Amino acid sequence: MARRRFFVDQVRNGQAEITGENAHHLTRVLRVEAGQKFEITDNERAWLATVETARKDQVRFRVIEEIAAGPELPRITLYLALIKFERFEWAVEKATELGVTRIVPIDANRTEQGLFAGAQKRVERWRRIAREASEQSRRLREPDVASPARLAEVLRDTSTHRIWLDEQPGAPPLIRAFSPRPSDSAAVLVGPEGGWVDAERRQFADAGWLAASLGPSILRAETAACAALAVVLQIGLAAPS
Repeated sequence: MARRRFFVDQVRNGQAEITGENAHHLTRVLRVEAGQKFEITDNERAWLATVETARKDQVRFRVIEEIAAGPELPRITLYLALIKFERFEWAVEKATELGVTRIVPIDANRTEQGLFAGAQKRVERWRRIAREASEQSRRLREPDVASPARLAEVLRDTSTHRIWLDEQPGAPPLIRAFSPRPSDSAAVLVGPEGGWVDAERRQFADAGWLAASLGPSILRAETAACAALAVVLQIGLAAPS
């Protein structure tokens, strides 16, 4: 059985610690105890470590050895139009498990009124969800969960490949929409309930974004986000070196 992995702020002189609410979760929920071995990461490198002390407000680790980081994942930004918060949280968790690099909540024409303002207060919660999902999926790095953005900001993204999902007929299948190189980055733009309006489609085209389709079915926004990420990640991992 694979060891659990936890994120630490830094490893210094062979030691690291987790404090506050995160330490409470480890000791009271996960029942971490002194002498147990886990993996820890500082978002750059990973180590096998043993727990030296486990108290309610602090868990201290001693490094045993550095371990292999694993394969580098493609750099993918998910721009997801705001939807009901419980569904958005599910999308954050699953996108993290899939390996997304960055998640940006966005305001779209058909975003439900009040969600953009309410999202400002939810960002820290979404970051905690992303960290827990990163630990569960044994990622080396947790994704960046950004503050909510307006669509005009999103269209200035400089990723190598910029793709927006279109539910209308005519867009090429996502799996054939682009052919990346290993060093390429990608941005995926997913709309809200009800989809994009024509004015937004014109904005995407004018900004040089590529329309792509996930097929004839109309998917929920969170389903479309995860399906698109799975496709783009596999395309990126299979890119010839």
